[in-house]
Amino acid sequence: MKGISYLTDDQNRRKSVVIDLKTLYENPDAIEELLDTVVAEHRQSEPKKDWEKVKAERAARTRK
Repeated sequence: MKGISYLTDDQNRRKSVVIDLKTLYENPDAIEELLDTVVAEHRQSEPKKDWEKVKAERAARTRK
């Protein structure tokens, strides 16, 4: 996306993102989508939970 740059380390891994303020103000939804994607990519290595199990655990907590 125009107006977005990434800062990388010596091994070319993305470390920071720089967002032009004009781009931020003109495309807030696109920026939010970009940030959601970055968070999702970062969390890929986290353990996964079954959605049905999570719902059951939450329902059990709210019944107490």
